[in-house]
Amino acid sequence: MAVELFSDVTLTCDIGEYDLRAGDIGTLVARHVVPDISENGCSVERFDTIGDTVAVVTLPASAPRLPTPADRPAVRASSA
Repeated sequence: MAVELFSDVTLTCDIGEYDLRAGDIGTLVARHVVPDISENGCSVERFDTIGDTVAVVTLPASAPRLPTPADRPAVRASSA
């Protein structure tokens, strides 16, 4: 299923450079070709709990997924 732009998505992998973890929720903000990977890419924006942008990351299109009813949000402090 294609994820619509500006939908909430769940990361399926850790991105240590930005202190993001699998299970973090972000917003799909763009789709594009990424020359360094073998599939199309996308950009996901991650916010903190007060709405400030934490990071905008470029990922393979397979890295985010739609949230499911089984997902449970959690709060964790940033290590940065």
